[in-house]
Amino acid sequence: MSSTAGMAAPSRRRWLGLLAAGGTALLSGCAQPPRAASDAQRGDFWSGRLAVQVEGDAARSFSAGFTLAGSASAGSLLLYTPLGNALAELRWTPQHAVLKQGDRERSSTSLQQLARDLTGVDLPIEALFAWLHGDAVQAAGWQADLSRLQDGRLVASRHAPEPQATLRVVLER
Repeated sequence: MSSTAGMAAPSRRRWLGLLAAGGTALLSGCAQPPRAASDAQRGDFWSGRLAVQVEGDAARSFSAGFTLAGSASAGSLLLYTPLGNALAELRWTPQHAVLKQGDRERSSTSLQQLARDLTGVDLPIEALFAWLHGDAVQAAGWQADLSRLQDGRLVASRHAPEPQATLRVVLER
């Protein structure tokens, strides 16, 4: 039995959190979640930073590091802080999607709904995968600028329906 096994759960979590924060602070210059073998085998894997800005009455924006693996039909999206701490994880299959944020986990048959809950906007998931492959596909209301994809940069804007939104992706090289 480990020395932390006898601690109360909140105390143990606090201790482990401090230990993890200290370790990640030392590595913050190169923090990135490790690439899983299954992601490498799948072939479709991207990582970097992304930012979402949503205009309107309930303006909302955020930026985070990310890893995106798989395809529009089955895959995963991990959002993390600059120190490498997980903010959210979204996993999906054709039949099911799960969003984990901290200790909370929600399931749905709708990937779109969970992505909207996470970002505040309906992200065009299928189009995003196509855009990252360099395909200029159309997505309802969205316009993607792929002109800097060779430099690892993608910008997509949604003008309709309201609220307007902008997605910015900077891929790691």
